[in-house]
Amino acid sequence: MERFINMQDYTYDLPDDRIAYQPLANRDESKLLVYRGGKIEHRIFKNLADFIPESSLLVFNDTKVIPARLHFQKESGADIEVFLLNPVSPDSLLTVAMLAKNKCAWRCTIGNLKRWKDAQALTKHVGGIILTASLANRSEGVVEFSWPGNQTFSEVITAAGSTPLPPYIKRAAETEDTVRYQTIYSNHEGAVAAPTAGLHFTEDVFKSLSKKNIDRDFLTLHVSAGTFQPVKAENALDHVMHHEQVTVTRQTIENLRGHLQKLIAVGTTSMRTLESLYWFGVRLTVDSGSVFAISQNDPYQLPGSVNPDVALDTILRYMDANGLTHITGTTSIFIYPGYRFRLCTGLITNFHQPASTLILLVAAFIGPVWKEVYAGALSGGYRFLSYGDSSLLLP
Repeated sequence: MERFINMQDYTYDLPDDRIAYQPLANRDESKLLVYRGGKIEHRIFKNLADFIPESSLLVFNDTKVIPARLHFQKESGADIEVFLLNPVSPDSLLTVAMLAKNKCAWRCTIGNLKRWKDAQALTKHVGGIILTASLANRSEGVVEFSWPGNQTFSEVITAAGSTPLPPYIKRAAETEDTVRYQTIYSNHEGAVAAPTAGLHFTEDVFKSLSKKNIDRDFLTLHVSAGTFQPVKAENALDHVMHHEQVTVTRQTIENLRGHLQKLIAVGTTSMRTLESLYWFGVRLTVDSGSVFAISQNDPYQLPGSVNPDVALDTILRYMDANGLTHITGTTSIFIYPGYRFRLCTGLITNFHQPASTLILLVAAFIGPVWKEVYAGALSGGYRFLSYGDSSLLLP
């Protein structure tokens, strides 16, 4: 039977003065709303360890935000903004694309595209680097970049690009943003948006977690610009999810296997990756030749009776058989009310935009009480969205 999820049921009024347009002076002094045992408490993030169940495993997304916003000036003075989305060549894998030398091509969103003629090359001179951009495919937004010298594309955009702040922050990126719109544990380049739940963590918070015997591990999901894509369909099920690249090591999967029933995702991106892992394991039980590519409908079409330990063990055997130390794939997983979580038992996350896929995920995780949680945050003076405050959800 066809379901209908009315997006009007997943919106709320977000006043402009509740949106955080700047980061706090200190990461771990943000507010922390704790929802556990059906009750809401208001705390401070630096005291997070006091509320995490002992022997839990916190799972972090260690992606690193790249300076994805590039500005080119035409001789006429017109500004062309090129926003990197995902690589096309020399490889679609971000780990390879960031190391490209001399040339590469990316799919981009382009501001002021009508002012950029097909045969016109744009150049940008910065720090001794001459970066040239040419339109390779106007309709698909594919831009080819070239530069002389021995620098990698990572080094080129570090010099030429700027921090890709969320679209609702209508200001130019500042020097402070290069540090603050990045987690302290970011490691693998490729995200064009920060995994914002992790922005609150400091070395002091890590130390306090260790003292409470709370372990941590890392996986990688390169957050795409699709994370800000609003749900425009009246029925949420008509929404088309974006896909994102993920990488998980064998060691991490073994660690997950040893902490089932005590896995707390740091951020919706970690949660989506963990749940996608389960479905990859399910795929492998059905077809041992499956590739790691989770579609938005897989959780609602694949057999969901496979136990989480079996799913993870199946992945480990697959990795052993193929001599793999890590698996890389893509996920478009769509988590909405009615979804049954297989791996995650807790979630640390910021407060998200009304009528977004992330609100649907939160509602799926804690149920209708999400409205009380958000009302409590609004009445409690919490700051919302990427640079905003945090919540710990333990349903």
